[in-house]
Amino acid sequence: MAKKRAIGGIAGIFLDEATTIKAATRVREAGFTKFDALTPYPVHGMEEACGIKRSPIPYVTFTAGCVGLLAGLALTYYTSAVDWAINIGGKPMFSLPAFVPIMFELTVLFAALSSVGAFFYLSGIPRVDPPIIDKDITCHKFAIFIPENDVGYSADRAEKLLKDLGAVEIKKMAEY
Repeated sequence: MAKKRAIGGIAGIFLDEATTIKAATRVREAGFTKFDALTPYPVHGMEEACGIKRSPIPYVTFTAGCVGLLAGLALTYYTSAVDWAINIGGKPMFSLPAFVPIMFELTVLFAALSSVGAFFYLSGIPRVDPPIIDKDITCHKFAIFIPENDVGYSADRAEKLLKDLGAVEIKKMAEY
């Protein structure tokens, strides 16, 4: 199995979220599309600044929930009316109100498991030994990372852009 090649690039370290949001907007306007903004906590407006599109996870969850509902309906119908048909007291072979809890539970189960699976797949985790740009990014610093495989990437251009946008420190990364 071929090992995936690590991607290098330039990281700019910022000290406050307002500057980081403005910098992310300007980096996107400069034509970069694969850059990443790293923050110690969720920052309102960062998705729009980075140009991140809406997540497909709600659609995956809804679809899987519908599949779970149909699976519950099929399971209860097959077991009560086809495979194990027992007439007890003249009740119908398939009584929908009696099987609503089963259909509900399978709907929730399928939706929840697919949401977790889609989240792991789309976010690329678990990631073993992620590179560390700066140990304080998890505490109080912010960063914007521009990978070397981005459109129109030039190390000098990216470094100058990040410095002009207010980065207090620039780090060249060999892998990210």
